[in-house]
Amino acid sequence: MNGQEESTIAAVSSGSGAAAVAVIRVSGPRAGEAVRALAGRLPPPRRASLARLVDPRSGEGLDSALVLWFPGPASATGEDMAEFQVHGGRAVVAAVLAALFALPGVRPAERGEFSRRAFLNGRMSLAEAEGLADLIAAETAQQRRQALAHAFGHLADRVEGWRAALVRGMALIEAGIDFAEEDDVPAEARALARPGLEALLAELDTALADRRGAMVRDGATIAIAGRPNAGKSSLMNALAARDVAIVSDEPGTTRDVLEVALDLDGHKAILIDTAGLREAAGAVEAEGIRRARARIEAADLVLWVHDGSDSEALAIEVTPPPEAGLWLVVNKSDLAGGPMTMPAAARTFAVSARTGDGLDGLTAALAGFVTARAGGAEHPALIRERQRGAVAEAAGHLRQGLAGWEMLSDELIAEELRLAARALGRVTGAIDVEDLLDVVFREFCIGK
Repeated sequence: MNGQEESTIAAVSSGSGAAAVAVIRVSGPRAGEAVRALAGRLPPPRRASLARLVDPRSGEGLDSALVLWFPGPASATGEDMAEFQVHGGRAVVAAVLAALFALPGVRPAERGEFSRRAFLNGRMSLAEAEGLADLIAAETAQQRRQALAHAFGHLADRVEGWRAALVRGMALIEAGIDFAEEDDVPAEARALARPGLEALLAELDTALADRRGAMVRDGATIAIAGRPNAGKSSLMNALAARDVAIVSDEPGTTRDVLEVALDLDGHKAILIDTAGLREAAGAVEAEGIRRARARIEAADLVLWVHDGSDSEALAIEVTPPPEAGLWLVVNKSDLAGGPMTMPAAARTFAVSARTGDGLDGLTAALAGFVTARAGGAEHPALIRERQRGAVAEAAGHLRQGLAGWEMLSDELIAEELRLAARALGRVTGAIDVEDLLDVVFREFCIGK
């Protein structure tokens, strides 16, 4: 699609609210006309020029601003583009935008429309666009590092390397088809292609098995579980350093799953407070317990909270999945009556959510757990389900071709490789992406 055939769009690309400076971006075939209309002249390309902005309808002065001009295709969107760096007061921004939208052919930008035009004009791949969206939404240092790698094309480069390996394999297989009359060419072509394709399949499987990138983006899930009145909600509030959950001596107070995001040494974690596990007293509590068990079963780490003041025997009543961690947290350590026997298999912490004793050690351990699970994920990784689905499809076609290596014809093997390459192309947006564009770019804010 040619961006010059699009209408011209404008929006504030800096943050909302009053600020020292606000950046208003304009992109499209009438961007140059918009600059001349408001600033009176077109500045030299890619150089900031001070100009007095006026409303072309009335001649009223709007602001004194820095104006930048980026003629296409050497611009962020691949089409003519301009920036007005104005004073960040709401009235100034509103007046400049109103003057722009009064110009023929200029309209407000939709969410992600600048980035969408950059993709359609070949200025970024779909994987890079997703990395940019993640960079804008990054809440932790590790999320920022990972998103930056994706935004600068590291994942796109890796996927293109996979596609190139498939193309090499296809070229060898198709050489056998083209020279089928030659006695040894088809067999030799297959023999040359197979090692590279087997190595590629192993690499795809390794990338799919690596969940670190998804954990960095979405956060490790840490479920707090235990019997009623063990102090789960108090522990959640203490770890979050704010009142997230209602704390009460009445059993069954927590009936729904509560979540709060934590930053643990630059890594995102989602702390989940669940309903106390017991025989439910009613339908509402039963549903809360069902949801609690579902979240526990899906967690990366489960903290089983035991009431240290309780005289009953200590027992851990959940079994998380094998790949998840299970720690024992003995709460109310300040009220404990005496020593208790701890399960040998569980990592154990004694804390008091009320006084804060032991919380620093538990927080440091949680940060170490998340860091160990997500460590190294700043390197190119499959972090979105869309990306994982496309690579899994490619791996499936490649596996099918290799499984039938001795039985399938060259034509059928080449077709499996072609389908695998097509699936990889959807990661970067090389093919078949029209139905994905709205899904991808609606995550952006206005002005990006």
